[in-house]
Amino acid sequence: MKKGEIACLAFTEKGRALAETLGKALGGEVKCTRDGVSLADWTAEAFASKRALIYVGAAGIAVRAVAPHLASKASDPAVLAVDASGRFAVPLASGHLGGANELARRIARLIGATAVITTATDVNGVFAVDEWARAQGMTVADVSKIKAASARLLAGETVAVRSAFPIDGAPPEGVCLTDADDAGMWVDVRAHDALTLVPPALVLGVGCRRGTAAEALEERFSALCAETGVLPEAVFAAATIDLKRGETGLESFCAAHGWELAYYTAEELAAVGGEFAASEFVAQTTGVDNVCERAAVKRAGGELAVKKIAGGGVTLALAKRDIHLDWRWQNG
Repeated sequence: MKKGEIACLAFTEKGRALAETLGKALGGEVKCTRDGVSLADWTAEAFASKRALIYVGAAGIAVRAVAPHLASKASDPAVLAVDASGRFAVPLASGHLGGANELARRIARLIGATAVITTATDVNGVFAVDEWARAQGMTVADVSKIKAASARLLAGETVAVRSAFPIDGAPPEGVCLTDADDAGMWVDVRAHDALTLVPPALVLGVGCRRGTAAEALEERFSALCAETGVLPEAVFAAATIDLKRGETGLESFCAAHGWELAYYTAEELAAVGGEFAASEFVAQTTGVDNVCERAAVKRAGGELAVKKIAGGGVTLALAKRDIHLDWRWQNG
């Protein structure tokens, strides 16, 4: 986790000292209830804005504090309790997808504590699908489907994985790669009936009329995903021509998805190699025959995945970057 994404709350002076040690090492903000900080208010604010909450004190206090805010392991931040003496680091919520287990192990190494990991796959030494997804930077399309895969692994059965991307190393015990369409798990940018892990592999190339609203762009993007089966989570960035710099609709659309928006000059786009859908009108208007496809390929550094789709004054395309996956799922 990055600096500023962790918040620590202590309940005693002894706990404050440990919280400050953790905050300094992990780049986290530190507060103490001894200073008049409200447990309820701090929890509400941190739960909504941070990726991890560390309570330095009794686990029971932490459980009661976060209970009203828990919604889903797909979205909840990591929640941990560390006793004031620094003996135990206990993940309480979002152990895998939220990274609480990994953070507990990191804290244990920092202060010589014991990480108390209770998730079934970890306790039984079994491959943790959701923790692997997080370690590889992937999202889970439907977290409810994790349970079935984990149950098979815990029962000593095999989960067949079909991946659209190469995965380095040997699969862990209980996992095998397959080319079959009935795989129990997919690693892909498109949706499947089975559990699907989605790598951040795609760049959205955008062309649009001046003044296009964010809502119009969102509508066209949703239509593209519906038409192609591409999952929105697969997109990690967007790209366009520099003539679109300052377009508030486009910038708001990208910001809502958390995408960095790259701008390229007409000369840079024209230099991109490949076969693209040429438009004389676009060439006269922008100085290059195609914006969305060329911009996507330029930013991704890979090949075109979805050719130009146009409608409502908006053109969209997707390009795929190289993704390097491996079978590591724990950082310690």
